[in-house]
Amino acid sequence: MGRNTRKRRTPLATKAIAASAALALGGGGLVWANFYASAHEDGHSGNRTKSASARVATINCPDVGQRLTKVPRSARRTVAKELALLDRQITAAYTRLAQTRQAQAGDANYVSNAILSPLKSKRVATLDRIRQSINRGGGKAPRDMNRWAQCQGVPAEQPTGGGQQDGGGQNDGGQQGGGQQGGGQNNGGQDNGGGQQNNGGQAGNGPVADDFIKIEDVQPNSRNLPNGLPANGDSGSTGSFTTRCGTNENANRNSDNVIVAPGVSNGAQHQHDYVGNQSNNAFASDQDLANADTTCQNQGDKSSYFWPVIRIQDGSQDIDAGQPGGGQDGNVGKIVAPNEAQLKFVGNRTSDVVAMPKALRIITGDAKSFVNGLNNANTAWSCTGFEDRQVTDKYPICPDGSSVVRTSAFQSCWDGQNIDSANHRTHVAFVQADGTCANGFKAIPQLQVRLVYDIQAPQIQNGQVQNAFAIDSFPDQLHKPITDHNDFINFFDENLMNQVVQCINSGQDCD
Repeated sequence: MGRNTRKRRTPLATKAIAASAALALGGGGLVWANFYASAHEDGHSGNRTKSASARVATINCPDVGQRLTKVPRSARRTVAKELALLDRQITAAYTRLAQTRQAQAGDANYVSNAILSPLKSKRVATLDRIRQSINRGGGKAPRDMNRWAQCQGVPAEQPTGGGQQDGGGQNDGGQQGGGQQGGGQNNGGQDNGGGQQNNGGQAGNGPVADDFIKIEDVQPNSRNLPNGLPANGDSGSTGSFTTRCGTNENANRNSDNVIVAPGVSNGAQHQHDYVGNQSNNAFASDQDLANADTTCQNQGDKSSYFWPVIRIQDGSQDIDAGQPGGGQDGNVGKIVAPNEAQLKFVGNRTSDVVAMPKALRIITGDAKSFVNGLNNANTAWSCTGFEDRQVTDKYPICPDGSSVVRTSAFQSCWDGQNIDSANHRTHVAFVQADGTCANGFKAIPQLQVRLVYDIQAPQIQNGQVQNAFAIDSFPDQLHKPITDHNDFINFFDENLMNQVVQCINSGQDCD
């Protein structure tokens, strides 16, 4: 492990960040506190507009997994399989929604009677099995779980206004920078050949022209600085540790999610790029992951780092065109790997950090933000040379010579006990406005992931987008940029993790 003992430089002062946050959100309170994390731990959202008369674009169902905060350990795998079934039920309903546009045009009640009502019946049965599993495991299932069975049709112009607020996480305040106010997210404008507008994109489920913005049209509003500490960071842990694990040169991908849906093939319904641990699939045990090969240069890091792939929708198909997680789930086009994948761990601006426990799971962002609302959205899109301009609900159109950048800053407060939680969120948290961890949580090294892609800028003419790029998503999420997310499972060996902590706490930059 090489070391550089110089102090880190500070590209942006705390006061400047705080001032921009206060300006953007008009003051203080909890919203300001969450938005303050932009310098170090980001939580943000975009404006939402509503149009009751708009064509139904997708389906919004309560995210049951985020509401189940107390599930006995013995029941979690069974419950996870039932939650994955709920996702598949939504996908089937969305597919029917997309395939019956002509019938919908002739019957105002078609969506409610032929799609949403049968979906509710299926969800009631699944929710009942979840309730039984929790109770049999010695837990106490929430009362009246059937209230989560009803789904709604979502008009084309907006995500749903953030109905899923009880899972904790980032703020749900509006953002005013970077072209994120006004017209919302319009999914119309592309014709599927049958006279009915679909949701755009090569597979008819996004993206659309309004999902993009020229980075030059974004006002500087740096919300997520992967290499910056506040000016008073010297009072805390100011070092860093960079692990080098490649860019998935061996194309290690699958559509599983061992965190959210262990034991369920295609539990994510979209492809992930994996770097680091090479044994991550739905059926991998902690022992499998601990004994796996790794692409990291330092073989003491067998952690798993994974995120949704990006595809170019240029009319081409990839090898998964007819497969689950690929074309069968509306994820089409050519997959492009990042040409840079920077994985860095940094400290806390008010205190030392403690070692992460082995097998700690952290998910940042929300793969269902488009219908869940933006409570847990945590996305930063930008372009090289313009990284002080970042957007959450738009893909950037970068000028010639500039590359697309995705940045994720993970939660860095840990409850000190659990490597995971029932909803995969409540065991970790973001820092408060003053940089401290609340509720007795401990500061741990914060993972910051910066991905850079050489992607030709899409062309937008007459409201149509050509050669669009987009992340993979659940079919009903319409490939929206706000659904970007990032996943991490810690499998540093103990000695290397201790070195990471020492580097960060002593103010060194190590790799």
